[in-house]
This record gives sequence, structure tokens and C-alpha cells, in this order.
Amino acid sequence: MNNSQGNKASLWDKIATIPQYLIPQHALSVLMHRLTRCEIKWFKNGFIRFITTKYKVDINEAAQTDLDYFPSFNAFFTRELRSGVRPLAKGDAIITSPVDGVISQIGDIKNNQIVQAKGREYSVLELLGGDEGLAKQFEQGQFATIYLSPRDYHRIHMPLSGQLQKMTYIPGKLFSVNPRTARAVPKLFARNERVVTVFETEQGPIVMVLVGAIFVGSMETVWAGKITPPYGKDVQHWEYEGEHAITLQKGEEMGRFNMGSTVVMLLPKQMTTFKSDLNAETAVQMGQAMS
Repeated sequence: MNNSQGNKASLWDKIATIPQYLIPQHALSVLMHRLTRCEIKWFKNGFIRFITTKYKVDINEAAQTDLDYFPSFNAFFTRELRSGVRPLAKGDAIITSPVDGVISQIGDIKNNQIVQAKGREYSVLELLGGDEGLAKQFEQGQFATIYLSPRDYHRIHMPLSGQLQKMTYIPGKLFSVNPRTARAVPKLFARNERVVTVFETEQGPIVMVLVGAIFVGSMETVWAGKITPPYGKDVQHWEYEGEHAITLQKGEEMGRFNMGSTVVMLLPKQMTTFKSDLNAETAVQMGQAMS
């Protein structure tokens, strides 16, 4: 399994990302959040048709294919799929892809470091907002970073059955998370705002990190609803134990994005290893076997 494919950031990559340092990332994302929820028929239908054409969205996979059915662009963007179009790989211990997308990087966690792009790394500790106890559980473990483009299905599902332990919202920047920006911006996924979710499974703990990005109007989970916006300035932490325990089955929806973004999945050392044919730039679909 090669976790460092792809080219290093070129001069053009670095130049092209300069505007992202200068623009009001959060203000623009709030504006996009409002636009994607606009219910003016001509506007939302035009927005939907623009995205479906530009990104070649396969609307035939959706449970509803009539664009007039969706009250807003966001309702279309977070659309439900038809039953059976994403079969779930069998086997309780088989790890499945939580989303439709393209693997940015995948591989082993070495010296507490995750590969962001060739020549760029960041630490598990940074990604998890300084939670040393949690980071320690993933020493010598594995990671997979999956990028969702605007053409992809944007609901996030469980890769294994598990009980939710805790969730942390970590405020931060809203850089784009596309491949060019990942090559150019140091520690991108540990700088952007994110929601860290921790589950206990029969195979051990897993972490799913939902990473925000420019124009990602909201991140939500099925148990807490919309987490952003508004965009906070302080770390927020929730515990789910005892009567507040939440269990989700493998393949069950756990959250969703508006517009494109990224999920970083962390697995401990003792868990089944990822399949050797999964590499950077491999396309995956929700429910597909990854181990």
C-alpha cells in the first residue's frame, strides 16, 4: 500500500492557493450556506442544473430524480440514494468506505504522523486537537483520507458497527481541501475546522474526522444535528455514555456535508489492515470493502 503517491506542491500550486489566505473564508461560507438553502424555484433549479452539468452528477442514483422535488439546492446536494445502489460489503469485521469519494492518502501511521501529500505530513495529535490519550490509541495504526468532490454523494456512513463515545468540535480555518490545496498548505487537515467523532467497535476504537472547507455550508451528525454554522471560536466537547449512549450499525448514516469536503478515518494497530490495492487517487464508494 503506497501512501505517498502524487507530486509535491509545484510553484503554481503555491501561487494558486495564496488567495485562500486573503479571502474572508468564514463569511463566504456563511453566504454559501444561505444560498444553498434558498427556496426560490428558478434559482435553486438553476444552481442544481449548473452543478449536475459541470460535475457530471449521476442523478439516476438518487431516490428522487425530479429536480423540482428538492425544495433547495442543499436538499438536492444531501440527497438520499436509491435502495441497493450502494451494497454493503459483507462481514462484521470488514471495514467499508464511509463515503463516496477519492482516496487522497492511505497507509500506516508512523511516528504519530499522517501523510497529507508527498513531502507533507501532520501529526495525529494535531488532527485530534491535542487529545494525547486519544492519539495514543492510534500509535502504529492506519489512516485513510477520502476527498468528496461536488459530484459525490454527501452523506457519511459507518464503516463498522460501533458505539459513539465522544465528539469534539475544533474551530479553525476553512481552506479548500482539494488535491492542489492539500499539496500546498501545510498541516491542512489539522488547521481547518473539524468534528472529531470517536466510536468503540468490536474490533477496537475508530475515529472519523469530518473536515470543514471553504463553502462547506454545514457539517451535521445524525445525533446532534447541524454543528456549523455558526462557526465557533472555542473547542466544544460532548460525551456519550450511560443513558446517553448511541449505537450505530455498519452502513448506517452518521452525518453529512454540504458541498465537497474530506473525511479522515483512523484505525488502531490491532485492526484489520486496508486492502493493498487501495492507493492515493483510488475512487471508492460508500459500502465498498476497504479491508
